[in-house]
Amino acid sequence: MSAAIGQPIDRVDGRAKVTGAGRYSAEIALPNMAYAVLVGAEVASGRVSALDTGDAERADGVLAVLTQLNLAKVAAQPPLFPSLFGHAAPGETFFPMQDEVVHYAGQPVAMVVADTLERAQHAAALVHTSYAEAPSRTTLDQGRDQAYEPQRIFGGLVPGRMERGDVDAGLAEAAVRLEATYRLAANHHNPIEPSATTAVWDDDQLTLYDATQGITATRLTVAALLGLPPTKVRVITRFVGGAFGSKAMVWPHVTLAALAARQVGRPVKLALTREQMFSSCGHREEQEQHLVLGASADGRVSTLRHHKLSATSPFDDWAEPSLNVAAQAYAYPNYQGVYRLVRTNTMTPTFTRAPGEASGMFALECAMDELADQLGVDPIELRLRNHADVDPISGNPWSSKGLRECYQRGAERFGWQGRNPAPRSQREGHWLLGAGMATAGYPVPAFPGLQPQRALARLYGDGSVLVQCGTQEFGTGVATAMTQVAADGLGVPPDRVRFQLGDTDLPNTSSAVGSAGAGMVSAAVNAAATALRDRLVAHAVADEKSPLHGADPATVVVRDGRMLLGDRPEVGETYGELLRRNFLEEADALGHWNPTGADTGYAMTTFGAQFAEVAVDADLGLVRVRRLLGVFAPGRVLNPKTARSQLMGGLLWGLGQALLEGTHMDSRQGRWANASLGDYLVPVNADAPDVDVELVEVRDDVVNPLGVKGVGEIGQVGVAAAIANAVFHATGRRVRDLPITVEQLL
Repeated sequence: MSAAIGQPIDRVDGRAKVTGAGRYSAEIALPNMAYAVLVGAEVASGRVSALDTGDAERADGVLAVLTQLNLAKVAAQPPLFPSLFGHAAPGETFFPMQDEVVHYAGQPVAMVVADTLERAQHAAALVHTSYAEAPSRTTLDQGRDQAYEPQRIFGGLVPGRMERGDVDAGLAEAAVRLEATYRLAANHHNPIEPSATTAVWDDDQLTLYDATQGITATRLTVAALLGLPPTKVRVITRFVGGAFGSKAMVWPHVTLAALAARQVGRPVKLALTREQMFSSCGHREEQEQHLVLGASADGRVSTLRHHKLSATSPFDDWAEPSLNVAAQAYAYPNYQGVYRLVRTNTMTPTFTRAPGEASGMFALECAMDELADQLGVDPIELRLRNHADVDPISGNPWSSKGLRECYQRGAERFGWQGRNPAPRSQREGHWLLGAGMATAGYPVPAFPGLQPQRALARLYGDGSVLVQCGTQEFGTGVATAMTQVAADGLGVPPDRVRFQLGDTDLPNTSSAVGSAGAGMVSAAVNAAATALRDRLVAHAVADEKSPLHGADPATVVVRDGRMLLGDRPEVGETYGELLRRNFLEEADALGHWNPTGADTGYAMTTFGAQFAEVAVDADLGLVRVRRLLGVFAPGRVLNPKTARSQLMGGLLWGLGQALLEGTHMDSRQGRWANASLGDYLVPVNADAPDVDVELVEVRDDVVNPLGVKGVGEIGQVGVAAAIANAVFHATGRRVRDLPITVEQLL
């Protein structure tokens, strides 16, 4: 029986973080270190016509000023491929400072390296650049008439068009039809720790201290760009101060740091500024989604037409997959999903927390709420009438679901039945009160062709355990949860386990993105721990001096580091006794897991339900979220404390998406107008309401050995829709644009 998995154990790295002992990539101090500062393009389109670097080169402490004229050329650019699939994962198929062409504002055009950061910053201001500017296109409205339908998006993994049934016939036959357009501003990630890389060469061996969500992806990408075998690149990531997708793909600054270090012959640290984070690490793209729903008079939705228009870069067909879960959320037989793109002078968009589903489910769940209001049906009842008992796309059963339970528990816990459904029916002084809900869904990734996920477990004679795995900790609590997985796999107390991570010299796993990290890494760690346990049990039953000699290994269990007979617990010995008697200081085992492919015969998705209570100032239009509740069915929960922490963070990010966050483009300059935390608004403590999270554990024997679906993304999905629906309930005004602003409610 599991003893550690499922327990709310405190973070094993908590002390290092709160005392400052934990070192982040920008805090790495190496002897003789130099500092690099990037100079970004000041125009959105055109070419560099002149670069005057003389003043910068003559400045005190400057070691090099690198431009397209003297920077080494990179090797063949690897294809754009999402990082969770275990390959090289450049953020875009463009590498800067290789020629004079400018594709977007902020694109690096020069790099200054000096002996101190302050000298590098000063010299960077002395680089004088002239441009031959060309007309730019940076918004959807500027390029709407030149939109195109790509064959595939998202690194080629998602088709640009998905259809089933007959949408035209379904809409023609529908008794009720709802048509609506939803617009979402661009979003940026804004982790507290900006991206940073420290690069050091030892002859032809490169070591990178990088702020990344995937050390293996960084290794493979930089190796490909530099034309090196991956064995020549080592990546170390001890702690990451937030990421949310900005550090999932590998952006040019990482390789630029390596090139600078090789050029000056000493370690180089390159840390992006807050402003540079808006033009260096991708973003959630500006987008517009047009939905048409067809339903019967009693609310059975037969048809969904879901078209998305979004902005991409000049060189990549990238869109977050907003239509995927929306296509399978309800049991409509007729469906059409189409992506259309506008090429703009921005960098390639990328993963942003709950990529795709946070935007696609906002549109769908607002439309479902509109339909419920139009029909006079309770929003939860409408969703139950359209509940998909099997996957509408494939017809396959769900590996697990639990959505009905999430609706039920959420409604009870939130007090949904006490809600007066009429808009503007509840008031508290000058505050209009409203309640809203939405469905949440996020896919459990399938990994066709992905390399095995690996981990190593080593047990010492004193009974302590070391588990090694090449993953990374960026705030999710992976070290804590994997300590629990290893403890249960070996049958030892968690305080006897040390989990080592953050180094590509360790057995590799893929990037921990798309809520895939917990499932992949736990599978590898469990495989290593159980393989070592089985090896030691087999040794004991074969050892003539062991009390377990001759026993059937299947009858041996391990508790607190002691192997014993399940029906005679007094018969047994500890791991340490076995090792010492056989003059062994340690024993180890390498475990691996081949990830689930796409042909399991099951649909794999995590579901949940979101609820929100808002108060809207009747005179000023100010929106205050008073309560948020999320109920989720994420399979097996490794650690409810760290899981709830992840889910609470997702709910609060959804609040930001709904009410605050939007990056605005100055189309005259082709530059982001609010590229700072002073102007890009994110929720702070004063904005945070009471946040409640409930977990519905559902057994899943398909997704991975421990039945873990992951919770990193699902917490945000549906929050913006629940808040928008609550705003409608409070005010009677339907807002279809994010973020919801005061101006829209006045």
